[in-house]
Amino acid sequence: MAEMESAVEGRTASVLFAGFRALGLFSNEVPHVVRYSALKRRFYVTTCVGKSFHTYDVQKLSLVAVSNSVPQDICCMAADGRLVFAAYGNVFSAFARNKEIVHTFKGHKAEIHLLQPFGDHVISVDTDSVLIIWHIYSEEEYLQLTFDKSVFKISTILHPSTYLNKVLLGSEQGSLQLWNIKSNKLLYTFPGWKVGVTALQQAPAVDVVAIGLVSGQVVIHNIKYDETLMKFHQDWGPITSISFRTDGHPIMAAGSPCGHIGLWDLEDKKLINQMRNAHSTAISGLTFLHREPLLVTNGADNALRIWIFDGPAGEGRLLRFRMGHSASLTKIRYYGQNGQQILSASQDGTLQSFSTVHEKFNKSLGHGLVNKKIVKRKGLQNTMSVRLPPITQFAAEEARQSDWDGIIACHQGKRSCSTWNYQRSTIGAYFLKPRGVKTNSNLTATAVDITSCGNFAIIGLSSGAVDVYNMQSGIHRGNFGDDKAHTGSVRGVAVDGLNQLVVTAGSERLLKFWNFKSKVLIHSLGLDSSPNMMLLHRDSGILGLAMDDFSIAVLDIETRKIVREFSGHHGQINDMTFSPDGRWLISAAMDCSVRTWDLPSGCLIDCFLLDSAPLNVTMSPTGDFLATSHVDHLGIYLWSNISLYSVVSLRPLPPDYVPSIVMLPGTCQTQGMEDLEEKTEPSDEMIEYESPEQLSEQLVTLSLLPESRWKNLLNLDVIKKKNKPKEPPKVPQSAPFFIPTVPGLVPRFAVPEPSSDPQQSKVVNLGILAQKSNFYLKLEEGLLNNQYEAALNLLKELGPSGIETELRNLSPDDGGSVEVMRSFLSMIGMMLDRKRDFELAQAYLALFLKLHLRTLPSEPALLEELVKLSSQKLCTSRELKTT
Repeated sequence: MAEMESAVEGRTASVLFAGFRALGLFSNEVPHVVRYSALKRRFYVTTCVGKSFHTYDVQKLSLVAVSNSVPQDICCMAADGRLVFAAYGNVFSAFARNKEIVHTFKGHKAEIHLLQPFGDHVISVDTDSVLIIWHIYSEEEYLQLTFDKSVFKISTILHPSTYLNKVLLGSEQGSLQLWNIKSNKLLYTFPGWKVGVTALQQAPAVDVVAIGLVSGQVVIHNIKYDETLMKFHQDWGPITSISFRTDGHPIMAAGSPCGHIGLWDLEDKKLINQMRNAHSTAISGLTFLHREPLLVTNGADNALRIWIFDGPAGEGRLLRFRMGHSASLTKIRYYGQNGQQILSASQDGTLQSFSTVHEKFNKSLGHGLVNKKIVKRKGLQNTMSVRLPPITQFAAEEARQSDWDGIIACHQGKRSCSTWNYQRSTIGAYFLKPRGVKTNSNLTATAVDITSCGNFAIIGLSSGAVDVYNMQSGIHRGNFGDDKAHTGSVRGVAVDGLNQLVVTAGSERLLKFWNFKSKVLIHSLGLDSSPNMMLLHRDSGILGLAMDDFSIAVLDIETRKIVREFSGHHGQINDMTFSPDGRWLISAAMDCSVRTWDLPSGCLIDCFLLDSAPLNVTMSPTGDFLATSHVDHLGIYLWSNISLYSVVSLRPLPPDYVPSIVMLPGTCQTQGMEDLEEKTEPSDEMIEYESPEQLSEQLVTLSLLPESRWKNLLNLDVIKKKNKPKEPPKVPQSAPFFIPTVPGLVPRFAVPEPSSDPQQSKVVNLGILAQKSNFYLKLEEGLLNNQYEAALNLLKELGPSGIETELRNLSPDDGGSVEVMRSFLSMIGMMLDRKRDFELAQAYLALFLKLHLRTLPSEPALLEELVKLSSQKLCTSRELKTT
């Protein structure tokens, strides 16, 4: 027990799941950066996605690179022709090749909110209005300026075109200052317009700058003569960003906090067009590409869009976009059986599909519309009035997706459920409405499921009714119960894989089992607490119930009994998912924990905390990834299943186990792979266990040698007779050169002994033939010290022929002695006494008796040793029989 507790204490935050990457993140409130590559003659746009940034090719808006992550969220970005600068906290770094950090600049004491590349230097400004100029390559400070925040708090910075060594600073107080940063001199102060400056942008004309104000005004100002050329005013709040067309049209675009873009004609000095709802949140950044009619915009609604201005009235239309959800997610589920698509519904009212392989396979199924035909016929520009509320629950099945709709969804506060078609990426043909319901009732759809064949949808309502509809025709096909299935609200519905059994859960603490065809109640089961949600694993027939008291009950739908009960969550359970084989139940709750329960053992085997509460959790049908969504996060986060590629010891966690917080993965796929390798190092005794040479002295242990070394020792003469060549080998005409080797199992080259006498006699010395082998010498040493390990190890290395030769040479007739033969028998006795290498001792002794059967009766010393061996062998054989 102490060993298990120590193993749990040494465990990392999660032994089962490691952060892999995030899906569905494209942009946030940080303005984008546009760069031009002269080498490739292409524009690239960089957007921030939290702790890293993405770089897209503007031509196709394809993802080019994902940067490495930084310790904190990026708060501002800038770029020059070679590097991308990203600030996080009071530090900023320079990235090369859109990915790798090559320089880091530390010196600010407050958070950096402005960056401006300036040749071989870069300017950074923090919230305390401290401006520092850095040399990029040496990372040293060139100049530092400190401003009084109460008088001049820097809000924007601009390097005017053709103004050598000069920068223009805008302030929240409304004044502007022009500085020469080489001589460290204030050249001029512009009094401003008594309202804060929010944006500065260089106009195509030299000396002309566009100044955006908090009041919504855009002032076109000549900074050389301090003259205002023209003013424009927007009624949408402060100006967030400004950009000018440079393709021959004198057009200026200005962004607003409500997502609208105003287009102004600089020649006629009037508003020529409005791009309303270009983004659902504030316009973070907008940039006209140089000498092209393309406008790049991004916002905090997780969208990056490119607009083209090719209309007769100069209006912009959407050309390309990358878009995720703009509000928190309400439901995510894997779609299909290949584990490559995740369906997600959001508070923004959209249903989208994200690919785990590549984002080019992402697609949006769009907003739910009350009447799609009216929208098509009337061509409504603003469809906000006819959009459906956000989806709260949905079920999907791909069996008949090419024939009819395969997704059924219920909406917030709506009693009718919508159908969706995944293949056509649009809302479906039917709205499944309950019959006989008053229009002014507060009835809502609360639970849905779709059969595995894709033919029927089951919808549970807050009134307790459960209805069945045909997905192909949308016709009502019956309901469960005489009037209602439950007296309380329906919290969950599920159909088994064979369309024979329907399980419904009601808030009145009842779980009911119905016959799918006859709609007859089969069984009713009372629960200790009201169910919050229900999930069925169709392959195994295991049903998971999350209760309002934060416990989990697991039922077998065949026996209709509760087989497991789990408790441990300290908040409402938001979602559950089963592993593909049905062995694990993974739950996510408002206590910010994700727990994995092992169903066969009934134990909690894994738990980790997150800094944001998980709202949804779903596991891939292939078991490789776990996907989660979280409060105040717009992305889907993938966690890799470590048990698929590493040995994991799943020990039960004690009730007082305190998990540690795990950070959400970033968008880079290589995120934390070094940490993952450290986490997956074996940490349990079971993984590091090495079998000892002998488990116990009471047990008989065999050797690890192959059978060819000992099994055929008694049949060597037969084997040699069979292998005898039929005719002598023929000498080749030109024999190649071979290096002589020493005979043995391990080939070794024979090293010739140097001869000092060139005329050495070729007569063979008989003393060489009488040389003693190493095995023979070790047996002689064993007579003195009674140690036979060395001799036994030498014998183990020999093959059958070598063993026979060594044992044959022990006889006095072949150069041996009776004492050495007695030493050999003592070695066998040592092997039997220790009960190790049992089969080797038997084989060696059998061969010894076969070779020296005529010599043994005439030697009393050898007979005495044989009597000892006989008694030892009998004792060992008895133990083998008893065990």
